[in-house]
Amino acid sequence: MKRVDDFRLTFGKKQFVPIMIGGMGVDISTAELALEAARLGGIGHISDAMVTDVSDRRYHTSFVKNKLRLYKHNIDNSDKSIIHFDLGVLAEATKRHVEATMQAKRGEGLIFVNCMEKLTMNAPRETLQVRMASALDAGIDGITLSAGLHLGSFGLLAEHPRFRDAKLGIIVSSLRALQIFLRKNAKLDRLPDYVIVEGPLAGGHLGFGMDWAQYDLATIIAEIVQYLKTEQLAIPVIAAGGIFTGSDAVSFLENGSAAVQVATRFTVADECGLPKKVKQEYFKASEADIIVNTISPTGYPMRMLRNTPAIGAGIRPNCEAYGFLLDGNGGCAYITAYNSEVARHPQAKTYSVMDKTCLCTHMRNFNCWTCGQTTYRLKDTTRRLEDGSYQTLSAEHIFKDYQFSVDQKVALPELARK
Repeated sequence: MKRVDDFRLTFGKKQFVPIMIGGMGVDISTAELALEAARLGGIGHISDAMVTDVSDRRYHTSFVKNKLRLYKHNIDNSDKSIIHFDLGVLAEATKRHVEATMQAKRGEGLIFVNCMEKLTMNAPRETLQVRMASALDAGIDGITLSAGLHLGSFGLLAEHPRFRDAKLGIIVSSLRALQIFLRKNAKLDRLPDYVIVEGPLAGGHLGFGMDWAQYDLATIIAEIVQYLKTEQLAIPVIAAGGIFTGSDAVSFLENGSAAVQVATRFTVADECGLPKKVKQEYFKASEADIIVNTISPTGYPMRMLRNTPAIGAGIRPNCEAYGFLLDGNGGCAYITAYNSEVARHPQAKTYSVMDKTCLCTHMRNFNCWTCGQTTYRLKDTTRRLEDGSYQTLSAEHIFKDYQFSVDQKVALPELARK
């Protein structure tokens, strides 16, 4: 009976435990979580989502406060086009977070940064380039391009001295998306170092429509592996979405995947950035509590818990402080939905906006409880305590359970001592 530890992910002359922890933002995939993955010989992600706010929390900077002060006069204005990020501040915040993480790294593994194209920040090209280049400047091992096709992202880095040195990968959910990416970037003579294939059971934003249930990760993986083989492209394929046990992982490793990316089980790790009370909501969830909706302003369907506070919350758009989802014209689908609700109820003091949600504010406050489809199984990975709560687990315990378990078994943690 094979275990995940019987396989290795190879990058060049180096080999790694084929377990990658996904990049959950905002600072849910913390540096501490990524560092544990690297220490244990795998790969961990940090996220650059809302990195200025992450910097303020972690390193006591005042980037968000200063931005709010600059644009405070515009709070009551529905037009947010004047709001822009200071690119120097964005670079500083990214470098600060990445440098601190890389300086703390131990072990033979790697640390990547997850970079969402959909964080357009009212200057999609400029802000994306600064985020990626600053991460490379700060010594990140690699960048995973997520939440978008990233057709121009490699081009933005082509002149960077680490363009061919750092690991660069792309997340796709179909063979067609990968083919488009490869075709658009062929002139750069720079293939991605890995391709993460994220299936329909993944957490957070999905690369599928509301017909996501019609798709199957194993089928998509098989198509992509065969395509790469036919084209003689030696790009490692990493399976992601719904891989709950070590045995699940082995089934993909035996069928062409070079590694697996996992995240759901790490949401309840001690090192995860979710507040303790939110972790308990994840533990308590039933399968019926997990839904997919279209309230994200990004345009992507998003999987979350049914009782997430962000659903229907009609808060005023907080773009002056955040504004990470503003498009190149200063627009956002939530701003439009909010203003429509205000226009319908001009005398109301509070509003309920069901169509979209203010993703920046709610993610920042951990009130948007995105999750994977297998979240309802988390209660079966731990012990219930005398007070009725569930015991959280160490990242090392979860990682090693993936690495060494067999027969679809999940190792329970030792009972916590008071």
